[in-house]
Amino acid sequence: MSVSVRPLHPLFVGEVSGVDLREPLSAGQVAELHDQMNRCGLLVFHDQAMTPEQQLEMTRQFGTLELGFARVLGRHPDAAHKPPRTGHAEVADMSNLGADGRPVERSDRKIVGHMANQLWHSDSSFQKPAARYSLLLAVRLPSWGGETEFCDLRAAYDALEPRDQAALEGLEAEHYALHSRIMLGDEDYSDEARAVFPPVTWPIVRTHGGSGRKLLYIGVHARRVLGMPVAEGRVLLMDLLEHATQPRFVYRHTWRPGDLIMWDNRATLHRGRRWDLAEVRELRRTTTADVDAAA
Repeated sequence: MSVSVRPLHPLFVGEVSGVDLREPLSAGQVAELHDQMNRCGLLVFHDQAMTPEQQLEMTRQFGTLELGFARVLGRHPDAAHKPPRTGHAEVADMSNLGADGRPVERSDRKIVGHMANQLWHSDSSFQKPAARYSLLLAVRLPSWGGETEFCDLRAAYDALEPRDQAALEGLEAEHYALHSRIMLGDEDYSDEARAVFPPVTWPIVRTHGGSGRKLLYIGVHARRVLGMPVAEGRVLLMDLLEHATQPRFVYRHTWRPGDLIMWDNRATLHRGRRWDLAEVRELRRTTTADVDAAA
């Protein structure tokens, strides 16, 4: 079956039709979707309701699966002997539900994760290899809110003044897995948990491996700029984040059950939006690792 893609934003984002992700894809379809990801950075699929097992098998067609932050939480005392709701460590439970299937209390550690996800970030920028694709499936949704926003880091770089582009060349930022959570007051991690993901550095200006375009590799996991005083570096990172998340670079997705979004973490940042935490919001995410990436 052929792949059809309709633009949803002037700069990035495509809406895909003609593909059922619950069925095995041909090699040609996989290659075409990779090409579309290199162009669009983000693809939206509708009517893709599937089981965690189907989502896991579907994702394997696009690359090597990663565990990501589950490795940190798995070493936290609160997570001991708690299997994931999805039944698979590679399928992240992005819901606000507890083991009883009901929304957890606001004081639950799981809510801290949702608050951190409402900050602009790129999945797994705190590790090497970082994430390439994230695939997020909507299962159950609240009556309002809970949208997800994405911004185009390639277009944001292109829009910088040449003076600023030149000033950023050669600069590196340190990314740390727990930076956003510590910012939000979640500091109770053992030394072992903190050591799961030691800080890593990435160039602030990277070249996208699929399109050859330059981009700003920033987000809330970036906590300092190497070679700068911490304050100066953090202000620079905040300025760049403010620039990259201007409305002209942002797409907001209003979910409906069965929607699946696949985005390229090398080319975009994303954040969730608030909703009534007393209502159910259930999404599942799988992620592929950017295993063949250069710095």
